[in-house]
Amino acid sequence: MSVAKVTEISSSSKKSFEDAIEKGIERASKTLKNVTGAWVKDQQVEVKDGKVTEFRVGMKVTFILED
Repeated sequence: MSVAKVTEISSSSKKSFEDAIEKGIERASKTLKNVTGAWVKDQQVEVKDGKVTEFRVGMKVTFILED
């Protein structure tokens, strides 16, 4: 039997939502062991002078607890 835990993180990128997701998962995996998935719960952009300057995502990351 395994037990999972979910934690919320946020991540940002100057390039894209996809890049923000990848950076967030990569960073979470450095601290959390056994990351098995993530749910992107929201997306936002920062706008300056009518142009998108940053992509942001809020995610719920699932990881399996060790015995």
